[in-house]
Amino acid sequence: MKLFEYPETILRRSFPALTHSNFRIYWLGQCVSLIGTWMQNIGQTWLVFSLTGSPLLVGLLGAVQFLPLTVFSLFAGVVIDKYPKKQILLITQFVSMILAFSLAALVFTQTVRYVYVLILAFILGLTNTIDMPTRQAFTIEMAGKKDLMNAIALNSATFNLARIIGPAIGALVMASFGAGWCFFLNGLSFLAVLMSLFKIRVNPYVRTKASNKVFREIQDGLKYIASESMLLQTILMVLIIGVFVFNYNVLIPVFSKNVLHQGEKVYGLLMSALGLGSLLGALMVSIKSKSGPKIKVLVSSAMMISIMLILVSFSSLYYYTAILLVITGIFNIWFSTTANSTLQITAKDEFRGRVMSVYSLVFAGATPLGNLFAGEITDRYGVNTAFLLSGVLTILLVLLIVALFSLNKKPIKMPD
Repeated sequence: MKLFEYPETILRRSFPALTHSNFRIYWLGQCVSLIGTWMQNIGQTWLVFSLTGSPLLVGLLGAVQFLPLTVFSLFAGVVIDKYPKKQILLITQFVSMILAFSLAALVFTQTVRYVYVLILAFILGLTNTIDMPTRQAFTIEMAGKKDLMNAIALNSATFNLARIIGPAIGALVMASFGAGWCFFLNGLSFLAVLMSLFKIRVNPYVRTKASNKVFREIQDGLKYIASESMLLQTILMVLIIGVFVFNYNVLIPVFSKNVLHQGEKVYGLLMSALGLGSLLGALMVSIKSKSGPKIKVLVSSAMMISIMLILVSFSSLYYYTAILLVITGIFNIWFSTTANSTLQITAKDEFRGRVMSVYSLVFAGATPLGNLFAGEITDRYGVNTAFLLSGVLTILLVLLIVALFSLNKKPIKMPD
């Protein structure tokens, strides 16, 4: 890169997805909205714990909000492939805004009850079941196939930056004005996304022929994934990583207390290290995304994550562990961005919604299975063993997939 270049040249070279006006408008809206989302997340957890004093009921809240994604994801894929994605997002974002304002109103009027929060969380979970895969499938319509990976990486960078900023702002707002204002400000943040969606002008892909039989549509989508080796092997690798790797919320607090013999501050530091690595990884991918996703990167990033988990299992120093988690966060994003891009570029237009709904199901649906696995191993053999076993199993299963599908022989075809 030359020492002096016009900002537009730097933008086009490092972040080409932002040169697409539709994606740029939407991305700016997301920058605002995601901060509000994280503010609500921290406020909702604090509110429920304040109302009940029960960690179990806090966990139940998360399970209720997560349950619709597991049960209804495949049905959501049929809807996404049948209707314009922009219209779907306008509905889901509007519903999410109303839910945030409703929770704020309950708090402001001092009529909030645990069961009300639970009901609103379940409705939000239903909304997210459609919203999440729709947003992913909509990205290619805004940025195109050539800059898709860059767009996904920028979305990841925004998400991880919001994960750092949102809770900090949320905690300050709660301490100064109360949790209700976190929900109210989150409701306002949805206006940014809604305004951006109204400004976007795209030529949406909508299937001209679609069956009215929902289960037949789901079956056709699953058969299509099974028939395309690139899709199937990527989905299987996402499943492996989801089950054996993304269990940080279970393992890191136990590791901080039982192995490092530290308290909440070090636990927060380690989680921040993971978030920092994710942010760095997203920025790195966005800059290096011009050549598109490569299956070798998918495999090597999974291997690097596994190695980091194994090294963590032998760590006894918190700063050494923090460094390892920064590296882990970097490769987490390399893996997830490559997997997401591979699925969207490989999938045919008429199946993209269903493919991404399966991705969401596998990615999020693996969480409870992984948490059960991590919790059981930690209880029986200790958290060091849980980290070690997670890393070893991931390496072995990824190598098995490499052997079965001969991953290195079939490159992903990129558009001209």
